[in-house]
Amino acid sequence: MAFRSRTCTSALSLQRSITSTSSRAAATVNPFIRLGLRSRTMATPANRKFEWLVVVPDFPGTLAKRLEVRPAHFAGLKEKIDSGTFVMGGAVLEDVPVDDEVSSLKFSGSTVVMVASSKEEILETLRADPYTKNGVWDVDNAQMWPFKCAFRIPVPGQSV
Repeated sequence: MAFRSRTCTSALSLQRSITSTSSRAAATVNPFIRLGLRSRTMATPANRKFEWLVVVPDFPGTLAKRLEVRPAHFAGLKEKIDSGTFVMGGAVLEDVPVDDEVSSLKFSGSTVVMVASSKEEILETLRADPYTKNGVWDVDNAQMWPFKCAFRIPVPGQSV
């Protein structure tokens, strides 16, 4: 391991000296290739699982369909929660609700914190959900970010 660190440090030093000497030389000579090294010095395992913050919008005008499909969506959540794939999730609303009645909620999508190794894995999971299969979720416009949680606390008075 120590040899690898010195080698990588030497390669980085060489790259810096070439860059500072001549930008033209830096463009034509890659010290990593010349030294037989890969340009990534810290490999990330391909199957490393990480938490992701995922926001999936609903297609416009799908409130009735969302409410119809909701029981099937909820039934599928148990497996994802029990396996550790879904950490947290819920509806994204257009406004603060006046009460907790589902019929008074103005849905605009969903959010989930999920554990996955890639965006492709996330999309595969989302596409298998009843909301996607029944035309509620607009998965093509889902947003996904790697997520590093700082804290988790339950919301007082809110049922899960």
